[in-house]
Amino acid sequence: MEAAPIRERIEQLIRAENLIEPGGEVLCLVSGGADSTCLWHSLSALGYRVSTLHVNHRQRGEESEEDARFCHEAFGAEVVEAGEPGMSEAELRELRYSFGAERLRATGHTASDQVETILYRLVASGSTRGIKLRREDGVVRPLLALWRTETEAYCRAESLPFRSDSSNPGTTRGVIRSEILPALRRLHPAAEENILALARERPRLPRGLERALLELLASREGSRSVDLGPALKAVREYDHVYLEQGPLPLIGRVRFGPWILESELDGLQVRCFKPGDRLAGRKKKIQDVFVDAKVPSSQRRSWPLVTREDEVVAVPGIVAAPGYESAVRVTREEEA
Repeated sequence: MEAAPIRERIEQLIRAENLIEPGGEVLCLVSGGADSTCLWHSLSALGYRVSTLHVNHRQRGEESEEDARFCHEAFGAEVVEAGEPGMSEAELRELRYSFGAERLRATGHTASDQVETILYRLVASGSTRGIKLRREDGVVRPLLALWRTETEAYCRAESLPFRSDSSNPGTTRGVIRSEILPALRRLHPAAEENILALARERPRLPRGLERALLELLASREGSRSVDLGPALKAVREYDHVYLEQGPLPLIGRVRFGPWILESELDGLQVRCFKPGDRLAGRKKKIQDVFVDAKVPSSQRRSWPLVTREDEVVAVPGIVAAPGYESAVRVTREEEA
């Protein structure tokens, strides 16, 4: 196998998902294995400004020290020591991710890791959620379209030495890799590709929430609602379905849909419009306020109303009751 086509696939994923700016800086978290060796070399060859970091957890005695020396000598990696005996895989993983958080970081996770993760989560929690291309903390996975055999082939094609972790067979991943996946391949040769397809599916709602919404849509009742979570419900009125939020305590700064509301006044809440609502101190109905302000009927159900003891004291962006003119500061998300 040649290395150039593998680099092209890595670059295609990076550009398609905007993982790294062209020619940008990236810190590779390296272990010394084939995956992180391929990551370091391929990103460097593609013109990215690559630096490396190795976290020595000191879990395997001299072998851990040799891994650290290898990463320092082969990649010029900065080596940090962190971890205590007996820490779990999850604890060690989060410890690794605590370093270099102010920089864009990349890991060598592959499609093989993705399959192992899906299988573990399926058995442990009934979830088919896979590894994310980009974590919430910004860690990216440029090799997620490659199989582990391909990263090893890349290293051989480029004559790159790499380390092997002797503790892998005893880990959860090791059991999946050595026992479960071979059995699944005997059932079907495309087992891994079919499992990987689960990670490409669009995210689904939690089962209970999905079931409640399906029941709402299937209902023949003229009007019905289901709670979706704190201060949020789905309402069905004949052939119309909408979300209704509130009431929420207006303490400090609160997000309500696209709105951001702030107040230092005690006792305020935010909720959606209800038929019959009137502005405190006035006889005018909120329905008429919306009509005068030319608010489309499709937006009225989700427009926030600020209340105090169930009296409407402000319709953000439109009007406030006497004495409440400066009580609430309002911003819409699209204006921010």
